[in-house]
Amino acid sequence: MIRPEYLKKGDKIAIAAPARKVTKEELLPAIKLFEKWGLEVFLPDHLFDSENQFAGCDDTRAQLMQGLLDDPSIKAIVCARGGYGTVRIIDKLDFTQFQKVPKWIVGYSDVTVLHSHIHQQFGIETLHATMPINITTDAFANNYPATDTLREALFGKKLEYSCKPHRLNRKGTAEGVLVGGNLSILYSLCGSKSEIDTTNKILFIEDLDEYLYHIDRMMMNLKRNGMFDHLLGLVVGQLSDMHDNTIKFGKTAEEIVSDCVKEYSFPVSFDFPAGHNGLYNHAMILGRPVTLEVGHETRLQWKA
Repeated sequence: MIRPEYLKKGDKIAIAAPARKVTKEELLPAIKLFEKWGLEVFLPDHLFDSENQFAGCDDTRAQLMQGLLDDPSIKAIVCARGGYGTVRIIDKLDFTQFQKVPKWIVGYSDVTVLHSHIHQQFGIETLHATMPINITTDAFANNYPATDTLREALFGKKLEYSCKPHRLNRKGTAEGVLVGGNLSILYSLCGSKSEIDTTNKILFIEDLDEYLYHIDRMMMNLKRNGMFDHLLGLVVGQLSDMHDNTIKFGKTAEEIVSDCVKEYSFPVSFDFPAGHNGLYNHAMILGRPVTLEVGHETRLQWKA
């Protein structure tokens, strides 16, 4: 995989809105935090456009993103928020210049479209991490993992996390490239040229605000598409705010995932601190080899 250059003080980063609309007021804490890190923050024209739920029409959002991909002075593109909409513009984007001068693409949730497409098509590392919409003044304090780990990842510090044991964990050790992101997005990309390749990889998934039967449907879809057949390991992040029907599904989201992969032998870690949790959305470099150790605790370490 190709690695974009790490950031240094004085570098310019840009905020993009490839999906749901955002206001400048919502971004102010993040802008101030990035400036505190010594970065120059660029806000492109039309960033605050609005068309129903989107940050402007598809063409406007694509043109904004294209300009940032093509600008060699911009060292990272931080997506303002998720929601829905990136899939509507992904095929409008030309990554020719981006491949020549790679830069960090940062975000999670709907940004999984970009992560998956870039990994599958171009083999370039990206960064699954918190976004400006989630950054509040609380992030200016020390020991705020979501933004602390974002800074460490962008500036090239070594990433290594451990988390507490979970009753559904399956012990084991694996080494491989980490891929993945939001389960709903990965499911929606199946059959497209942006579909992730999980062969000999370690897969990370997380999700928010889904019905339990839909978690089962998505997991079964990935399974039937062969995504677990040659998988080396599975890291399950936060499965937050799940819903059930009047007639209960009968399992938690974690139990659904565990049941779906029970026939395989790869290690599985649950409740990893990444996903839709503002404080504990740890930054994760996707597209880079990692070592996954699932024992009494889970340990995930990125290669240098």
